[in-house]
Amino acid sequence: MNRGSAGSIGSAASASEYRVCSNCRKVLRQEKRIRVSQPLTRGPSAFIPEKEVMQANGLNERTNLLVEEYSTSGRLDNITQVMSLHTQYLESFLRSQFYMLRMDGPLPLPYRHYIAIMAAARHQCSYIVNMHVDEFLKTGGIAEWLNGLEYIPQRLKNLNEINKLLAHQPWLITKEHIQKLVKTGENNWSLPELVHAVVLLAHYHALIADSLSELEALMERMKRLQEEKEEEEASQEEMATRFEKEKKESLLVVTGAFDDEMVSTSDVSRYIEDPGFGYKDFARRGEEHLPTFRAQDYTWENHGFSLVNRLYSDIGHLLDEKFRMVYNLTYNTMATHEDVDTTMLRRALFNYVHCMFGIRYDDYDYGEVNQLLERSLKVYIKTVTCYPERTTKRMYDSYWRQFKHSEKVHLNLLLMEARMQAELLYALRAITRHLT
Repeated sequence: MNRGSAGSIGSAASASEYRVCSNCRKVLRQEKRIRVSQPLTRGPSAFIPEKEVMQANGLNERTNLLVEEYSTSGRLDNITQVMSLHTQYLESFLRSQFYMLRMDGPLPLPYRHYIAIMAAARHQCSYIVNMHVDEFLKTGGIAEWLNGLEYIPQRLKNLNEINKLLAHQPWLITKEHIQKLVKTGENNWSLPELVHAVVLLAHYHALIADSLSELEALMERMKRLQEEKEEEEASQEEMATRFEKEKKESLLVVTGAFDDEMVSTSDVSRYIEDPGFGYKDFARRGEEHLPTFRAQDYTWENHGFSLVNRLYSDIGHLLDEKFRMVYNLTYNTMATHEDVDTTMLRRALFNYVHCMFGIRYDDYDYGEVNQLLERSLKVYIKTVTCYPERTTKRMYDSYWRQFKHSEKVHLNLLLMEARMQAELLYALRAITRHLT
């Protein structure tokens, strides 16, 4: 299969049905033809009671309208049903995902879905793999490619290394990886094509399939930390020390105790190379020089956003809206408590994920992470972020016992977007270094 023929499969005709509003950046359909299927008969989440999700869907017609507007499959899938507990975020999520998969872009439609398959397979997510197998075929993909990586064009095979690194150890990505992909030759990638592929990989890597005294103690710690911040701010030197301490302590958060509940999904292994490659703590004991990524040196706002928008028009605006939406989303509640400012907790969650990926914010006091995130929550965060295929209901049930399921879904959305942004920062920094 040569490159030219791959690019001609059904991309322009389908994409021409849509446009982006120049004012609000909203993806608009020229003609609405998607039929929303009936809700699934089985619950959309293995962790959340079906009744709770279905009640939210039944009461919220906005969800159905969003699916009608932005669905690529024509049905209300499990992920969308769970996200519908937070409709504001869901709209932003669906808009950006729809843009990646259906709007005008550097990659042909079948490539987009096959890249989604490769990304989801890295974490053994057969549900997402199967969704995109269907979409791959519907958009004109060659069925033979679904037999495994040995049947796909060399150009797609060349993505295996960056797919593997982005999914598990993004700090290892260098400008040499970028140069290898864009070098002159029959199977090279243009920079716009590569950025489109990287956005898809990061998106689908991050897409997570799914006590009263404990709550009171957390709220008390939040209150105390806020009072301490108002009284005296830690020095830059002290905050740097706390980051290194938190980074090293993340090594001690072990998820192996839950391995007995892992379910093998080897049916997706044909879409990946080196299946044994996985996340390794970058702050390994005994290493003198820890590869810390200083966020101030390469930020999403000042660097990543403009680069990705330049090479893949408009996606930067949609991703930025999604990141901001999930970070600022709040109902000012914690379990049964109202009028609670959760800013400190949301920032701790976001920054803890980045900490595990070696990203440090000079202006953040990492001492807050240890005080706000108890051990069972840290185990859950590390598992969901670094080994999502190992996540179990027991882990989900073990933290924040008094919180609502919708609040736990919000936490998962925060983790998902924090991880996606971390992957993008490493990949986009490498592309920037390649260009300079």
